[in-house]
Order: sequence, then C-alpha cells, then structure tokens
Amino acid sequence: MKIAIGSDHAGFNLKEEVKKHLEKKGLLVLDKGTFSAEAVDYPDFGEAVAEAVVKKEADFGIVICGTGIGISIAANKVPGIRAALCSDTFSAHSAREHNNANVLALGARVVGTGLALDIVDTFLGASFEGGRHARRVEKIAGIEKKYLR
Repeated sequence: MKIAIGSDHAGFNLKEEVKKHLEKKGLLVLDKGTFSAEAVDYPDFGEAVAEAVVKKEADFGIVICGTGIGISIAANKVPGIRAALCSDTFSAHSAREHNNANVLALGARVVGTGLALDIVDTFLGASFEGGRHARRVEKIAGIEKKYLR
C-alpha cells in the first residue's frame, strides 16, 4: 500500500512521526511536503496529496495542519476526493467503512502523536462496507459532478 502524505508547517512534526510509523509498518510513503517547520500555505499540500490519490500515485492520502480543517477543505476541492477530518478512532473507521474516505485529515494541535497513530492505523485498517453506504457515496459523487464546470 502506498500513502501520500502532506502537511503545512503546523503539521510538519506530526507528519514526520506518521511517516516513520507507516514506513516501520512496511508501507510506501510519498511525501508531498512541507519539508520544514517554516511557514507555508496548507492548501498547496492538501491539493498535492489529493492529486496523488486521484491520479492513483497513492492508494490513500493523509493531510495534516494545525486543526486539520483547512487542509481537509482544500483536499476536498479536488474531484474524487473524500477527505475526512478525524480526531478519534470511531470517526476514522466510520469514514472508511461508511463514507469510503480516501484521505484522512488530522489536526496536529488537536490530537497527540499516540492518538494520531491509532487513528491512522484504524483508518488504513478499515474497508468500505458498500451496500446502503455505496448508494450514499454515489449521491455525493453526483453532487460533485453537478457542480463541476
């Protein structure tokens, strides 16, 4: 499995911890930046990760900023992305099982490293259930298509 990961400056340290954790598990990591704690703009990295997922350069994406909100909004602007901001493991497995989320967003100022790693493991370990949830995800895709120009 290949994971694209990106963060802004506020998420840089957590990104590095998540990256080490994933590599230790034998997963391939595509780091889309940032590469230091110097101030940068989170939309650039949300878009880069989302684009890697849509282009199938990665199976899933992980985006991190201070709260996870801004970078998840940016990632969700890329057609085909379903980025879910998760601060607990219940939301992480529900995002995959019910919403077929393909990008996980984390807030580095919201969750500690230990919880963040548990959320990552839960998200990546869960699978889309399909069934009644597939109909709902298809409706989300329909909304997206309706507003694409």
